[in-house]
Amino acid sequence: MKADLFGKVLQEMRKERHLSQEKLAELCELDRTYISLLERGLRQPTLATLFKLAAALEINPSELVVRVEQKSD
Repeated sequence: MKADLFGKVLQEMRKERHLSQEKLAELCELDRTYISLLERGLRQPTLATLFKLAAALEINPSELVVRVEQKSD
């Protein structure tokens, strides 16, 4: 999974749900700066983080991966 594509997808999904980085971080029990690093493609999520993000976005983790795959085409 490319970090920059994942970051774009994460940001899009967060904005679709009208969540700030701070609110998403709070829901995931992560630091807001980490969310920023993910969205800018400077960090890649662990599997545990992927599941936390998906839960906060109220989607299946696989949906995040599918959207990243779709962007890579």
